[in-house]
Amino acid sequence: MDHYPKPERAAFPAFQRIPTRWNDNDVYGHMNNVVYYEYFDTAVNRWLIGSGALDVPAGPFLGLVAETRCRFLAGVGFPDILEIGLSALRVGTSSVTYGLGLFREGEPTPAAVCRYVHVYVAAETRRPIPIPESLREALAALAPPEAADSA
Repeated sequence: MDHYPKPERAAFPAFQRIPTRWNDNDVYGHMNNVVYYEYFDTAVNRWLIGSGALDVPAGPFLGLVAETRCRFLAGVGFPDILEIGLSALRVGTSSVTYGLGLFREGEPTPAAVCRYVHVYVAAETRRPIPIPESLREALAALAPPEAADSA
């Protein structure tokens, strides 16, 4: 249950580049932990939309966050440029466990790693559905490198 992605760039087959914002810093001069989750959510949904696997807001299904866990390894804050690494640690019947890494631009090790679970539901009923084949096909691009090596 506590499985996180490896804390290294090679663990992530895809990246989303996102600049931090002035208001991301808290009174302590670093990015508050809740903001990390905003970036993780943005990176996953930006990737899903960009891959063509998710049609927001008119699509027939959507992913609801069922669980998140984060290990904070170093501080970041404005004006850092972030690179969020994405992987699909597990693809189940109706859920996906994403592995995410939040890196400062160009850094070899992440400032945070996260496991992030989406349960896919019908847009109208909000009840779980099997992951649509189009999404399954898109998620293949996020298979962690060690999963591809053992296949």
